[in-house]
Amino acid sequence: MSDFDEFDAFEAAAAPNATPVPLSQRAMGARPATYLDELNPAQREAVERLDGPVLMLAGAGTGKTKALTARIAHLINTHRARPDEILAVTFTNKAAREMKDRVGNYLGNGGDSMRWMGTFHAICVKLLRRNAELVGLKSNFTILDMDDVKRLLKQLIEAEGIDRKRWPERELAGVIDAWKNRAWTPEKVPTSDASAFNGKGLELYKQYQRRLRELNACDFGDLLVHMVTIFQKHDDVLAQYHRWFKYVLVDEYQDTNVAQYLWLRLLAQGHKNICCVGDDDQSIYGWRGAEVGNILKFEKDFPGAHVVRLEQNYRSTPHILAAASAVIAGNSNRLGKTLWTEREDGEKVRLIGHWDGDEEARWIGEEAESIQRGTRSMASRSLEDMAILVRASHQMRAFEDRFLSIGLPYRVIGGPRFYERMEIRDAMAYFRVVTSPEDDLAFERIVNTPKRGVGDKALQNIQICARENSVPLLEATRILLRDGAIKGKAKTELSKLVESFERWSDMTRVGRVSQVVDDHDDDLFEDISEPDETVQVGHIALAEIILDESGYTSMWQKDKTPEAPGRLENLKELVKALENFDNLQGFLEHVSLIMENDSSESEEKLTIMTLHGAKGLEFPVVFLPGWEEGLFPSQRSMDESGQKGLEEERRLAYVGITRSEALCTISFAGNRRVYGQWQSQLPGRFIDELPEDHVEVLSAASLGTGGGRSSGFDDDFSDLGMSSMQKRAINADGWDTPGFKRMQARQAGGARTSVTPKRKRSNLMVDGDAQELFRPGDRIFQTKFGYGTVMESSRDTLDVEFDKAGSKKVKAGFVVAADRAGDVPF
Repeated sequence: MSDFDEFDAFEAAAAPNATPVPLSQRAMGARPATYLDELNPAQREAVERLDGPVLMLAGAGTGKTKALTARIAHLINTHRARPDEILAVTFTNKAAREMKDRVGNYLGNGGDSMRWMGTFHAICVKLLRRNAELVGLKSNFTILDMDDVKRLLKQLIEAEGIDRKRWPERELAGVIDAWKNRAWTPEKVPTSDASAFNGKGLELYKQYQRRLRELNACDFGDLLVHMVTIFQKHDDVLAQYHRWFKYVLVDEYQDTNVAQYLWLRLLAQGHKNICCVGDDDQSIYGWRGAEVGNILKFEKDFPGAHVVRLEQNYRSTPHILAAASAVIAGNSNRLGKTLWTEREDGEKVRLIGHWDGDEEARWIGEEAESIQRGTRSMASRSLEDMAILVRASHQMRAFEDRFLSIGLPYRVIGGPRFYERMEIRDAMAYFRVVTSPEDDLAFERIVNTPKRGVGDKALQNIQICARENSVPLLEATRILLRDGAIKGKAKTELSKLVESFERWSDMTRVGRVSQVVDDHDDDLFEDISEPDETVQVGHIALAEIILDESGYTSMWQKDKTPEAPGRLENLKELVKALENFDNLQGFLEHVSLIMENDSSESEEKLTIMTLHGAKGLEFPVVFLPGWEEGLFPSQRSMDESGQKGLEEERRLAYVGITRSEALCTISFAGNRRVYGQWQSQLPGRFIDELPEDHVEVLSAASLGTGGGRSSGFDDDFSDLGMSSMQKRAINADGWDTPGFKRMQARQAGGARTSVTPKRKRSNLMVDGDAQELFRPGDRIFQTKFGYGTVMESSRDTLDVEFDKAGSKKVKAGFVVAADRAGDVPF
């Protein structure tokens, strides 16, 4: 260690007989408290209430960061504490830097004196290096990243003889991380949880912690757990920090997990001067360990706590706040507050129902362009002012496809664009090899994905063989297998892969039967997973077969990481994207072209991101698509967490609405392709909770889409449990079609079935020549897309502009004249 120890210096400065700060220094440090003049009464109350526990219950857009940083400045400016006697923690480095900069601006010193302002992990690193020996570490311990953690766990799993395919290290890493979020050391893991990871979880946790000590290392979870352990077992150490930190402040308290909560409580036991800032209505990270109960029980944990509610909103219009407040009022476990603003009323929250997800994406794209041009009543807005906030990342695909096709610039925040995601690139690499066996780059990408025992040496031999014989890598693999040059597991797995590519390539010969399968029977994938030589399958079904038979889908199904379910959803969206193309080759060409024509970085862009990623951000114009039962609120969340999950979904809706400053549009679709099937969707229950006085239901006429009809289906919806607002949203978009009426009838009977029911294969074996002849201008009906007008016609293919689904290419043999639509069997 160096001769100078900042901790010893701090201890000396904090001693009772320490030399007082000279008057000259105090005079130099004093600043007029102008920051108080910028605060509203509630903010000022929170800033000036310096002693004892304080909960700053700050609603969305109410200036919590201003109040929190002003409180820190006030502590220093009034000499209640020196900068190094204040502990201020938050969750991100960005938030910590912003707080430090603001305090520095208030005090005129740049904020450099705030040595104990940072994230939980950053603060704990400093503290743990001082006390590392108390948990069996040295002060120069190493912090492992996730790759290091997985590599170490892999070694332990293999040493135990556990099958890593069934029990991968990623799953064990998640189990251990969840335990550490709850501050459970191996000795504290409850018996009910010890059986995790096939009954081996606890034993492997013990081995993992022993190995970390041998390596003089810890992971990120240990930083907090070790400090909690030290505070709990060593009263003298905790007392030392009680003397050092006179005031403790924490931002985003609703997002704390159990370990963070315990750490804060232990530190606050000294002076009891703890100020927590948060909003129980914005607790949306339960899936990563956050406990909303921490903020709900603040007054119980800290007797005599003073609660200050920040309710004046500086972001949104009254209509937007009223909508958000009405939705969140449905939660029972909340502290409660009423947001208000002095802003003008502005536009009401807009609600619109669409025929399907593609129409939703098309309308939002057109509306964004309209707002950008200023053709609406409101002033024009830059695309930079607009955001689409989705519940799940797989929803982004429809918007990306639409925006790329019309040339509307966009960015995806929080992850790569849809076609740049790892799982999508992998899947398309399979498709590329099927359509073009000479594509060596695609073959290299997937030859060992999922794992097939192909090491670097085997791949090198394949490449050498390819060069020597002037053949593609796929053919070189076939040659090496024939000559017996590949051994072991790689031989078995590569033989299967080569045979599969041959079989999949044969299936690309599309005939009449295959087109029927693609367009009219979404449930046949399981029936045709092993086709015979006389039956070719369509490109949509083929894509499913490739992903299944290659083991790629199974790989992600077995993956236990939090990202795996989202990757599976994205793969389903990829298959759905094939609907608009005649074959795999056309789809791959389309993706290549649109990705090549990306907009420049300097161009203004619309933002697409998830609701979780949008927390803390704000946009003048916000679109909230996909408010349907099962999608939002998420069925998975409700299935896994019950009422608790539903309440978190409602808080997510509240967060979404309050991201908007001026214009908020909520939309839902009546039909979506779910798990490979077209299904009729019910509007999400949160739509019921919107206040009608603050919502404008958009009509077809106001959208400029033609028709402007009101279907008058109110009586027909009586058995579906829909609110009048949901009926109006559906009626306004002219859903007066036979197909939708039949959908109503099925839903009223309690069934959640696909729009196109499953048919026997024998019904699909039709003669493609027995088709009607259609000419441009003819009105037709198609079972999936509804009514439309023929724009161009060839012998067996029609270009149709559908009323609800836009432009599509369809086979002439599977549409009927509009006046015969009533004869179509459902």
